[in-house]
Amino acid sequence: MLDFRPVGYVIGLLVMILGIAMLLPLLVDIAEARGHWPAFLQSALLTMLIGGMIALACSNGVKSGLNIQQTFLLTTGVWLALPLFGALPFMFGATELRFIDAFFEAMSGLTTTGATVITGLDDLPKGLLLWRGLMQWIGGVGIIVVAMVFLPELRVGGMQIFRAEGFDTMGKILPRATTIASQVSYIYIGITLACAVCYMVFGMNAFDATVHSMTTVATGGFANYDASFGAFPAATEYVASVFMILAALPFVRYVQLLNGNSLAVWHDAQVRGFFKTIGILVLICAGVLIFAQDRAFEPALRQAIFNIISIVSGTGYASADYMLWGSFLIALFFFAGLIGGCAGSTACSIKIFRYQILFASIRTQMRRIHSPNGIFTPRFDGRAVSEDVLSSVMSFFVFFMVTMGLLAVALSMTGLDLVTALSGAASALANIGPGLGPEIGPAGNYAGLNDTAKWLLAVGMLIGRLELMAVYAILTVGFWRA
Repeated sequence: MLDFRPVGYVIGLLVMILGIAMLLPLLVDIAEARGHWPAFLQSALLTMLIGGMIALACSNGVKSGLNIQQTFLLTTGVWLALPLFGALPFMFGATELRFIDAFFEAMSGLTTTGATVITGLDDLPKGLLLWRGLMQWIGGVGIIVVAMVFLPELRVGGMQIFRAEGFDTMGKILPRATTIASQVSYIYIGITLACAVCYMVFGMNAFDATVHSMTTVATGGFANYDASFGAFPAATEYVASVFMILAALPFVRYVQLLNGNSLAVWHDAQVRGFFKTIGILVLICAGVLIFAQDRAFEPALRQAIFNIISIVSGTGYASADYMLWGSFLIALFFFAGLIGGCAGSTACSIKIFRYQILFASIRTQMRRIHSPNGIFTPRFDGRAVSEDVLSSVMSFFVFFMVTMGLLAVALSMTGLDLVTALSGAASALANIGPGLGPEIGPAGNYAGLNDTAKWLLAVGMLIGRLELMAVYAILTVGFWRA
């Protein structure tokens, strides 16, 4: 029989940590002196109390490691439990959101999606703005650990290919995760601090720089203003572009870099593919803006760089309403959002390495057609790709597209138009944030959607953030019989 106690113990501890994190915006609200701090006090006490009770009740079942079933439950359970408690400050605080809206906002934050149902961000208490940034920052470092430790062992979407990086964790997942998390956390904090300093140098005040550094490095995209980056000096767009790229690269390479391997980052095929993709998309976007729409060179190039990187990395910031850039670029942004960054980063969506494996498989198949007697093997980053990895990647592509289609159909059945339904489904599954159209596009938000659509999108965010298979597996009868 499946023992839920180790899973409950870890979830309880993480809920307690989330409650402790609520004390930071509480202090900010006290300093701002607008009287909003009791909402965080109530939320923190309730979260820490319930988290502590769950951990205490399950502590007698703790053991050295988790089996595969428990690991699937843990990875999904964490991203279900934390948004429930992360929603409390939105319900008790100045926004006074209904549960569905508060849960949607918290799920969007912790999955680093960046879709929001809150209007009037400019007038929100600083505590709530900081809480939105903190949730994304916590979710960002959390997904790095999940992608580097758990998903490879769960053979999710081809992620098992990254077990070759030296993270052999089977049978000892939690202890090994602690070691990896500690190394990654130092790098994550360092990049966040560097981002905050650069933002301040280029025109942001200390509070905005702090919050936006969190949401930039987490590739989350929550902003402090309804205008997103349109509220800041143009130079900050270049800063954000640099740090969004840094956050979309595999953090394991930074660990190797710190340990003396100065070429580790560039030797990664993912990284090279990511930079090539960004370069091509930026050139196309900037070319259309400059030559086809006769825009000034520097603003067009800057907006192309910033908005393309924001969409590809899944951050979701916007410095302009690209819905006004014409149908070609609108379509370009839709497909760019389905690319994603590197595995083991805070970025989301399908990920570069899966496309590389897909294209390698296609090339191999074409060579087999041309030379039936030849022996050809698809390769990724200089290594032969095994059949189980190929099967996993292909399954991921199929599941992603089928899920996106079903989600789009379900959203359209709630009354949404085709563009909103399709782009909303893609945005949720790829954890991008803004969709397309006047309602959920870069100049809008998700507040006007009906409750059913919000529930569907919240589920889509969870499924997309955990690479689909980790969620689907626990819905099968065979999982519970194993």
